[in-house]
Amino acid sequence: MLVITTRRTDNSGDIKKIVGGKFGKVVSKINEIIHTIRFAMLASYIAVTVVVLILMSTYITGVLSENLYSEKTIQLFAKANVISQSVSNMYMTEDEELAYLRYEDIFERSLAGTNIRGVITDTSYKVYYDTNNESEMLGKVFMRGVLKRALDGEQANSMFDADRGKTITVSVPVEIDGEIIGGVYLAENVATISETITTIQNSLIVFCALLILIIGMLSAVISFTLTQPITEFMEVTKAISRGDFSRQVKIKGMGEMARMGNTLNYMCAELNALDEKRRKFVSDVSHELKTPMAGIKLLCDSLLSVDNVDTETLHEFLSDMSDEIDRLTRLVNRLLVLTKLDASENLNLSETDIGALLASIVRKTSSLAYKKKIDMVYDTSNVLEKSLLIDYDKIYESIYNIVDNAIKYTPEGGKITIRLYEKDDWCVIEIEDTGDGIPESERQNIFERFYRLDDSRARETGGTGLGLAIAREAVKLHNGSIEIFDGADGGSKFRIKLPVMEQNG
Repeated sequence: MLVITTRRTDNSGDIKKIVGGKFGKVVSKINEIIHTIRFAMLASYIAVTVVVLILMSTYITGVLSENLYSEKTIQLFAKANVISQSVSNMYMTEDEELAYLRYEDIFERSLAGTNIRGVITDTSYKVYYDTNNESEMLGKVFMRGVLKRALDGEQANSMFDADRGKTITVSVPVEIDGEIIGGVYLAENVATISETITTIQNSLIVFCALLILIIGMLSAVISFTLTQPITEFMEVTKAISRGDFSRQVKIKGMGEMARMGNTLNYMCAELNALDEKRRKFVSDVSHELKTPMAGIKLLCDSLLSVDNVDTETLHEFLSDMSDEIDRLTRLVNRLLVLTKLDASENLNLSETDIGALLASIVRKTSSLAYKKKIDMVYDTSNVLEKSLLIDYDKIYESIYNIVDNAIKYTPEGGKITIRLYEKDDWCVIEIEDTGDGIPESERQNIFERFYRLDDSRARETGGTGLGLAIAREAVKLHNGSIEIFDGADGGSKFRIKLPVMEQNG
């Protein structure tokens, strides 16, 4: 028996996940847009515009409505006063039919072409004349609030809502020889004014809607224009975070955004230069470390390749290896000093007698100078009596390196002169030698790390190419400077300037 079964696959859960995922992305995108400066600026512009337009429209319609109703009330008062004056002149007519005809004539002349209802009463509110014949109020009592106020001696008015729209009523007293004998009541339906105001309001709504649309479009353009540089800034900063310092922001205009862009570009350029220096430094360090390591490797391989090495040869090889290790140690120590200088934020400041510091350096290096028959002179004719607030170790290392260089590159029988004096609140230290000198085109380069004028000569003297770099960094940390000049006898003169009065750190 063959049994066939079918299974119904329910994909509703997958559909919900797909729809939910897309909806979530849409919501996330909308939320991202809402929280941008661009949206905030656009919303602010539109919100301010809407509020201003609402206030303006409300004010316009309010003033217009008040003026129209006020003007209509004034017109009614003018007609009521004319009628009151005309009635007072013929009020005492004994023939009621004749008086009615005269009242009719007065109202027809005064209210011709209008839909104003007019009523005349005596002080007991009895109607003498009513333009609305259908009301059949003639001879009956006609009580109104404004009429009561008129009979009390006021010129009163009021406005109320009727079935056909708003109605304005006015009432003035009728006087003879200063005595109130009756009142004139006028009422006019002003639905046309309400319709006019409604039409104006509708026109204002359409106008405001169009204005909001135009301002919204302009605001979108303005907000996009103003915030576009920020988007570029964000892209550049992301590139910087990835290590790409070559990106630049396009500068437009002269405003704050332009200045910010210039600052960001300057930072990128500085970071790029710093990165290049780092790469060069790593490359130079690798090269400098490779040379002594290769030398040691070669010596070791040479020893291993020879059987039964005699003691003299072994001693010679080990001596060469020791020299290479010493050279490697000096290089590592100098690199450690530079690393500490680069990482220094605070100086270990103390009051220091700079003259005593120089004397200590002269004593320590005099033996090296003596071996080369170099005459080392420490000129103490201008003693600096003031103490400097400096980091003793860093300044000592800086000056020592320059003096040590001068001894290395000054030929036998030469002369090194060290001077100390004060000039314009600066402590000036000069180290002058009689060596070969430094070409003017190379004077800035020699402070670069691992830079040498003559590599072969540097190898002979054991130089690492880091001494002057250490000297400059130490002096810069003290807000000082190092300059190089031609010596009086053909050599070089290094001039170090440190502030005397200023406290650094």
